[in-house]
Amino acid sequence: MFSRPSFIIVVWAFLDLFSALLAGFIALRIRLDPVVNPSAHTVLRHLEATAPLISIAYLLVFSLYLVLFARIFGLYRSPDVRSGLNEQRLIVQATLTSGLMLCGTLYVMKEYTVSRVVVALTIVITLALLMARRAIERKMMQRRFLQGRETRNVLIVGHGRVAHALRNHLMALPHMGFRFMGFVSLNEDAEDAANSQIIGNIQNCVALARSLFVDEIYFSMPADKQTVVGVVEEARAIGIEVRVVPDLYDGLAWNAPVEFIGQFPTIPLHQREFPRGAFLIKRVLDVLLSTLALLVMTPFMLLIALLIRMDSPGPIFYRAARIGRKGRTFTCYKFRTMVACADRMREDLAHKNERDGILFKMSNDPRITRVGLWLRKYSLDELPQFFNVLMGDMSLVGPRPPLASEVEKYDLAHLRRLDVLPGITGLWQVEARQDPSFDSYISLDTAYVENWNLMLDMRILARTVGVVLGGTGS
Repeated sequence: MFSRPSFIIVVWAFLDLFSALLAGFIALRIRLDPVVNPSAHTVLRHLEATAPLISIAYLLVFSLYLVLFARIFGLYRSPDVRSGLNEQRLIVQATLTSGLMLCGTLYVMKEYTVSRVVVALTIVITLALLMARRAIERKMMQRRFLQGRETRNVLIVGHGRVAHALRNHLMALPHMGFRFMGFVSLNEDAEDAANSQIIGNIQNCVALARSLFVDEIYFSMPADKQTVVGVVEEARAIGIEVRVVPDLYDGLAWNAPVEFIGQFPTIPLHQREFPRGAFLIKRVLDVLLSTLALLVMTPFMLLIALLIRMDSPGPIFYRAARIGRKGRTFTCYKFRTMVACADRMREDLAHKNERDGILFKMSNDPRITRVGLWLRKYSLDELPQFFNVLMGDMSLVGPRPPLASEVEKYDLAHLRRLDVLPGITGLWQVEARQDPSFDSYISLDTAYVENWNLMLDMRILARTVGVVLGGTGS
């Protein structure tokens, strides 16, 4: 209760506070409206004779009560592990408790000048506003989940009755954003290989979770305590949450709260601290700056489209399947800078690759058109990617979005760069764009992921302006 609130909790609390204040002013307006209340003139004269600021003061008290009890009842915890019905029940509980506390405060302070009708209307309208707002937020969140965005990948240790029940439960709730990736066997032998959904054993559990971009590991059957502790320690190091089904591990999670995944109870052994508030600000900045950039650059983009059409036959835009956050495939848009058959010509030019390892780049590439050469020099071919940012597939700042053929050749450690949204620009683009080393490319992207903060994004964006104006693209 008295722990330091995160930024996202402050935002939720502010929205609740604003809803309660808005409800109070609406209630007061209804009370003083002569159409709704014929005795409004009498009430108004009564309020003028007393102190109207008293009502506003007690409205603030009610708002503070609401924020207090909303946090006590857990309304500011992540909604991912709470059903919509349970959330609505908690809203009713918090609002009515706050209303009762307000009534008790008015009784103790003997404030008979405050209209009881206004108090009742304030409680009812606050309840309606909170329930409606939370329902809309949840609906938007579930829509993103059904589109495959921001989902949480789950790995289940064990493959018995409880494990299959948990899997079936998660798969029956796609709107909650959980995606089952497979079972992990507690046995090292091959007798479980007949089950096609068993994808590994407990010895390589965390490495397997890393390769599948797993967010949570669930223990569904008893295992050796030291084995579980070892998995938790490895998972903590790379930011993967670990949960167990209750009653399986006595003494391993004393006083840990039971959290429901749908209707399935689990106990968290380790939960990573995800900076939701910072990522919320990052997303808001992405949307605002991308919208502004598209509005300003639209005439210029139309001119580029005309030049591409006049320069060479083929489509104006180049569409390529790229790998985004957690291995999700999306369509990346760019202005076409090569001839229409460039992808088919790449195999014939593979021996001229000037980059180390996985990446492909060559100087004097014969596939690049005249307009394309100019677009690449000033990175103007990437302007359509602002649409990818608006759709949520990319961010303004992040690692370069790789091809599926590149990801297939990644080592396990390289997958770290796919923990965040890919970006139009990034640390590699401003630090070592001309460096042919694949190791430098990976290390800079990994450093960005591990040391990310909003100020780092701002510095990269500022340096990108200089890189673009300097024409250092290729």
